[in-house]
Amino acid sequence: MKIFITDGVHKICASILENANFELVQKPTLSKEELIEEIKNYDGIIVRSATKLDKEVLESSKNLKIIGRAGAGLDNIDLNKAAELGIKVVNSPEPLSIAVAEFTIGVMISLMRHISKGDNACHSGDWNKQDCIGNTLYGKKLGIVGFGRIGKEVASRALSFKMTVGVFDILETEIKQAKSMGLKIFESIENLIKESDIVSLHVPYTEKNYQLIDKSKLDFFDENKILINTARGKLIDEPALIQKLKNREIKGAALDVFYEEPLMNSELSELNNVILTPHIASQAKETQIEGAKIIANKFMEFFNKK
Repeated sequence: MKIFITDGVHKICASILENANFELVQKPTLSKEELIEEIKNYDGIIVRSATKLDKEVLESSKNLKIIGRAGAGLDNIDLNKAAELGIKVVNSPEPLSIAVAEFTIGVMISLMRHISKGDNACHSGDWNKQDCIGNTLYGKKLGIVGFGRIGKEVASRALSFKMTVGVFDILETEIKQAKSMGLKIFESIENLIKESDIVSLHVPYTEKNYQLIDKSKLDFFDENKILINTARGKLIDEPALIQKLKNREIKGAALDVFYEEPLMNSELSELNNVILTPHIASQAKETQIEGAKIIANKFMEFFNKK
């Protein structure tokens, strides 16, 4: 079986598959036009988030049987077209939960304690001590939207900071787990925002979730609340958030994901009350290694080589 690997998937994935006698080709991320030509040659493809396997790309594949996403999000893959063509899609969400949860707590602390502002000032030769008086996490109310793997890991860490944690989720199984942890359950995102000091998003992106945090929900934020998004950029009405940040109608935000990536020529970069990072919440070495191993093993299982 011939497998194509792109997007800088960790080399351990190729090592495992080569040892199982797969024929491999590894290339950097291709343009759509290049991918349409390349994908015709393979039984399987392994990607991260950069490669977009849309309807046109998948329709051009001749022998493709399986797609592996080294990571969690599947919004770069047309799942309906894959299902229609009988192409199996597998991913590796398990390892990234801890990495994203740690990152979320990290930017939460940075926002609350003005760490980025202080760092930038010192690098610029300023000593802005009085401008960096922040707030502790202790006693603050954290609202988690989405209580899957990552949401649970964030909650457990927030509890260790003696925060009060509330949850909104649409799945009864997740709600039951939140209740078992003694967390407050909210019936709506609006009510969660009203009662939270910090709101963190941990839901997958789907068409139904497009601008889940729209202008009407952003209006429930005020100068004492912050918003964190390490999930997907299209969950937020980005122009509306920019306006809220400009007007200081929200205390701050930490964004690791954006409507368009990479982030270019955005008004966000001009604001000092938002932390911007280049989609790195899950980019820990340990996460990439484990995710690559999981995908390799799933490919071997699919092709009955394990």
